[in-house]
Amino acid sequence: MFRKVHIYLTALCAGITTAILIVMSLLYLYLSEKELYENQFRSFQNDINTIATSLEQQSVISMEWLSKMEAHGGYTFYALDNGIPFLYNRLTNLSESSEIRSLLDECLEVYESDYEIGFREETGADSYNTCHHVEFPFNPSGKKHEFHISVIELQRGTSSLQILVLSPLDFLREQITRQRMRFLLIDIAAILLLSLFSFFFTGKLLQPVIESRRKQTEFVAAASHELRTPLAVILSAAECCRDADTEKQSRFLDTIRQEGDILTSLVNDMLTLSASDSQRFTCRPAPVELDTLLINTYEAFEPIAAEKELSLSITLPEESLPLCTADADRIVQLLSILLHNAVSYTPEGGHIGLALSHKKNRFYLTVSDTGIGIPPDDRKKIFDRFYRAEKSRGTKGHFGLGLSIAAEIVRLHHGTISVADRPGGGSVFTVIL
Repeated sequence: MFRKVHIYLTALCAGITTAILIVMSLLYLYLSEKELYENQFRSFQNDINTIATSLEQQSVISMEWLSKMEAHGGYTFYALDNGIPFLYNRLTNLSESSEIRSLLDECLEVYESDYEIGFREETGADSYNTCHHVEFPFNPSGKKHEFHISVIELQRGTSSLQILVLSPLDFLREQITRQRMRFLLIDIAAILLLSLFSFFFTGKLLQPVIESRRKQTEFVAAASHELRTPLAVILSAAECCRDADTEKQSRFLDTIRQEGDILTSLVNDMLTLSASDSQRFTCRPAPVELDTLLINTYEAFEPIAAEKELSLSITLPEESLPLCTADADRIVQLLSILLHNAVSYTPEGGHIGLALSHKKNRFYLTVSDTGIGIPPDDRKKIFDRFYRAEKSRGTKGHFGLGLSIAAEIVRLHHGTISVADRPGGGSVFTVIL
């Protein structure tokens, strides 16, 4: 299921970023190409202004000058002297090429229909000595080539000279094509990288969900396993009660009661952890005296320890301690879990110690015992739900949930909890608040 979700999220993330990338690239290309065309057209206009000024100042137009102007700007000049092709055109065979002649005729038609009339209305057609020019973009019909065109007209008395200047845009088109190809390659590479990034990024995003699902599955499986044993004992004892005498029935009922208490404890622990998962496991911090809480907890567990022939001691600092902002009920619950584990896993004749200290504005709560100890490999796992070290699996009434609840209580108080070996054997749990 998560694999399909991963692929879907990867496609969604990559698709959105790809769409944004393509739109931005197209927008940039549009603006860039528009600017390139405008710059090229302005450059062409400046050149034509220079050429027109030079023409006005010349009394004789030489073929050498026309040739230099063509070579300088990469232009093609077509001159008409009173409507007759200039000698320069005949020497360069411009007028003999049907394709070029057709192109020139089409340019002149566009000029005469779209530009000449309005222009002459402004300058006057009967001016004795005039020079005017107009520039416009031109795309021949049926051809892929584009041009910038300028028509220069010089009127000197009754003589007129008309020069058609063609500036092919092939170089500009090649430049734009190269730019588009670069962007295409960059976009393809970026899309591949974005897809790869999306794959790993969505995988990272899904990791907590997958981990939560895994823990939920393990939790349900472990809870089912833990519930199965006491339920089996209860059902077996209830079945045996049918044919048993009064004395045996009493023993069977005691067994049912004990297993019922175990089930109640397990269900309560599961509800506590469930509340933690749904953010309903809260604490109400208030200023409390931790030494008083420790003394009360010590007094509550002293008879329990004595019943198992264990010695229980408490160590408090001699100086007065500042108040600690904490939830008193949760701290008592935390200490009870740690002491209950210590009592359960410490053999007869052992010792359990409860201590409190204050250093650098932090409170240190420690519970030590001389019990079976915790192997180094298990120390990182003992706070996981339903986890029990190999040595403690035979202990009845412990399901591996207590330390998980303790860790949640410490987390709510923004503290830390850790476990270490006790010198001489056993374990030491340290809570820092």
